[in-house]
Amino acid sequence: MDTEIDYEPIPGLPDGLPEGERVLWQGKPSWKSLAVEAFHVRWVAGYLAVFLGARLVVSLRAGQGLAEVVGAALLTALCLGVLAGMAWLNARATTYTITSRRVVLRIGVAIPTTWNLPFKRLASADLSLRSADDGDIMLRVAEPDRIAWLHLWPHVAPFQFARARPTLRAISAPQQVSSLLAEAVASWARSEQAVVRVVQNSREDEAVSPPLGATEAGR
Repeated sequence: MDTEIDYEPIPGLPDGLPEGERVLWQGKPSWKSLAVEAFHVRWVAGYLAVFLGARLVVSLRAGQGLAEVVGAALLTALCLGVLAGMAWLNARATTYTITSRRVVLRIGVAIPTTWNLPFKRLASADLSLRSADDGDIMLRVAEPDRIAWLHLWPHVAPFQFARARPTLRAISAPQQVSSLLAEAVASWARSEQAVVRVVQNSREDEAVSPPLGATEAGR
C-alpha cells in the first residue's frame, strides 16, 4: 500500500517548497537515545533485573531448578528487544526538518504523519542537553492551537499532557541545531516584520531558556 512518503518530492516534506523557502537542516533521532529517553529501556531493565534476582533467590531457597528463572530471563530479553526495536523503527521512520519558515516533523511507523509548524505559530522553544551530541528541542505551540499528546508520541516533551509540546528528540549536535533555529526565526521575523525575542542560554541536564522566543506575529 502506498503512503504519502512514496510521493515526497523532498524526503521528509509532503510537498515541494514554495518559492523563497529553503531547507536549512534535516535530521533523525538517535535510536539508542530514543530507546533510553522515550521508551525507558534502562528503567524497564532495572525493574526486570530486580524481579529476576528475587525470583532466583526464591528458587534457590526452595531447592527448585533454574528453568523458570531462565524462562523469565528470556522473556525479559524479549521485552527489552521489543522496546529497542520500537525505538529503532521510530527513529528510522522519522525526519525532522527546519526550513527558513517552519519546522516539519515527519513521524509515524505504521501511519506516517507530517506536522507543519510555521514559525508564526510557535510561541517558544527550549533546549534540553544530555551531552554535546545528544539533546532535545522542545517547541511550544502558540495559543489557541493544540496538538494531542498521543498524536506526537514519542516526539513530544515528557510529562506535559495538557499542552503537548512537539519535540525534536534525541538529535545530534543539539546546540548547533538550536542556534540554527534561532537564526532562522530571527531572519524570518525581520522579513515579516514580526516581533521575536531571541534568547540563547544553555546548561547541561536541564531545560533552558528558549532559542526561539514569544512571537507576536500570527497570534
